[in-house]
Amino acid sequence: MGTQTHIVGQKKRWLVLSHGFNMDGRASSQTITDKIPYFLEAGVEPIVFSAITGIKDQRFPHYQFLAWGPAAFRFDFRHWIANKYGRGLTYKLLTRTVSILLAPLIGLEKLILGYSSQWSWAMPAFIHGLGLIRANKVDLIYSTGGAWSAHLAGLWLKKCTGLPLIVEIHDPLVIRKSPDDQGFEKPKSRDAQFRQQLEKRICKDSDLVWWFTDGALHYAKVRNPNLNTANNAHGFMVLPGAEPPGGLTSKQVHVYSNFLNLCHFGSLANDRSLSIILKALVPLISKYPEAKELIRIHAYGALLDSLTTEAIKAFGFETVLQAHGRLEKDPLSGKSGRERVIEKMQSADVLILLHGNDEWCAEYIPSKFYEYLWSGRPIWGITHRNSQLDKMLEDQCAYLSHEGDEMGIVMALERIWLDWQSKQLIEPKWGPIGVDQAAYKILNQIYKNT
Repeated sequence: MGTQTHIVGQKKRWLVLSHGFNMDGRASSQTITDKIPYFLEAGVEPIVFSAITGIKDQRFPHYQFLAWGPAAFRFDFRHWIANKYGRGLTYKLLTRTVSILLAPLIGLEKLILGYSSQWSWAMPAFIHGLGLIRANKVDLIYSTGGAWSAHLAGLWLKKCTGLPLIVEIHDPLVIRKSPDDQGFEKPKSRDAQFRQQLEKRICKDSDLVWWFTDGALHYAKVRNPNLNTANNAHGFMVLPGAEPPGGLTSKQVHVYSNFLNLCHFGSLANDRSLSIILKALVPLISKYPEAKELIRIHAYGALLDSLTTEAIKAFGFETVLQAHGRLEKDPLSGKSGRERVIEKMQSADVLILLHGNDEWCAEYIPSKFYEYLWSGRPIWGITHRNSQLDKMLEDQCAYLSHEGDEMGIVMALERIWLDWQSKQLIEPKWGPIGVDQAAYKILNQIYKNT
């Protein structure tokens, strides 16, 4: 570990701007919080700025600020109340009251600016960050998100102080519409227009910037050919990975039950819907009628999308699909949301990885994929235009289908069904991708380029 300790050099006091820091179960939080132990080990002395939505960290200075805009205030207030009182009667009463009081101001904010709700968190982050920097307490600025307000605050601080700025972009800031769209056209929404300009400023003014997929880095370079040139940002790709939840270091022996349990974790939407699997069940049940009584699809972490809800009613699958909602910290056992999730993942027969059907899938890998790898269970990935993700799934010996290939999805489901009946589901390779490799790659890049 001596190499990592030396990497930081004289830039060891980092101001970390992360809107959603320490929010249990949130990908935008885990991406940064999981790297913190490795940064600390390397000699980094972080000072974290975040919203009030997460749990305050006690290992280092962690300041939580309310956003100044009404929409962001409502969002942050809801999570703060949930952390403090849970989601019972007090939560419902207070959040509804605040929503009613703020509704006129939120409407005005949307009319005048049209930005996503968390934009205004950049203002308190900038003001307080400027104070710390002028007091000579910061050597380097690190913005990560998630919410792009962190990047905006980082750019403001960079411009005012000249300190090195490193930027971690979780999801592409520019959302392309088709394979032929490179992202140059001016978007219609004001928020998308702002994000387009923000990407340009990041690629011009930051010192380091990284994305989480080859596709995202590729298209960012197409739009910003100044990347990796003199006096401009150095851009690269980092696989974010995931830490082993609950200290998990090996996969468990799987026990088959009376049901084939297909489990999906994470958000759902009409462009990332379980309805494609429900549709594939119809011909399977026609061929194997007993499958309707033996297959169970479990949805964790989100409300069902409308297409899934419609498919349940249309096909009579009310007992087939079971929605469990979001798993949060259990006050009785003390287990965190992440620990409860990994337990459910390990008990699954097959884990469903829905990629989506939008063009931005070419630049995106679901964060749940990295947690799935720690579970040791076979993955059924339904992907869209992402050769990097396809290769990673193939390397894990996963079941692989492609969005839009209805026959291929039907065939994959039948193969899973037959493998389960014979108790010979694919045995995935044990090859989880940890966070250590991401942290050390970032540290090495800082040493070389800032």
